[in-house]
Amino acid sequence: MNSLFLFVFTIVVIQRLVELVIAQRNENWIRSQGAIEVGASHYKWMVLMHTAFFVSLLTEVLFFNRYLPALWSVLLAIFLVMQVLRVWCLSSLGRFWNTKILILPGADVQKKGPYKWIRHPNYVIVTTELLVLPLMFSAYFTAGLFCILNIWMLSVRIPAEEKALRELTNYNEVFR
Repeated sequence: MNSLFLFVFTIVVIQRLVELVIAQRNENWIRSQGAIEVGASHYKWMVLMHTAFFVSLLTEVLFFNRYLPALWSVLLAIFLVMQVLRVWCLSSLGRFWNTKILILPGADVQKKGPYKWIRHPNYVIVTTELLVLPLMFSAYFTAGLFCILNIWMLSVRIPAEEKALRELTNYNEVFR
C-alpha cells in the first residue's frame, strides 16, 4: 500500500508543481496585458491550506499506517476522471487559467469546455480531489479537515472572483 500511495502522492505533487509553473507563465502574460489581481489577501491562506493538505495526507497515511479501503479502486477511478477534467479546465481557459484571481478588464469571459455548463468547474474538481484522494488511502482526518477548510476557502474566494468578473468583464452577459 505504501508504494502505491507514494507513487500517487508523488505524481500529484509533480502535477501541482507543473501547474504552478503554468500559472506563473500565464500570470506574467496576463499582467502584461493589464490584468488586475483580486483576492490577494486570501491567496496566501489558500496556498498554505493546499500545502498543509499534502503534509497532512503524507503524515496520516505513512505514520498512522493507513490501509486501502475496499472501494479504493472506485475512488482511484473518480480521481483519474478528475485529472482529465482538470486538464480540460486548464486547456479551456488557456492563458487565462491561473491559481490567482487575475482579471483582464474588458476581456470576454471564456465559456467553452466545462465552463459551458458550470461557472467554476475547477473548484468542483479540487473539492472532489481533496475528498477522494485521502479517502482512497483511509486518511479520514485529512479528508474531513480539508473538506471543511476548502468550504471556508471557497466561501471567500468564489464571491471575490464573481464580483470582480461582474465588475470588470462581460460576465453578466455570458452567465445570465
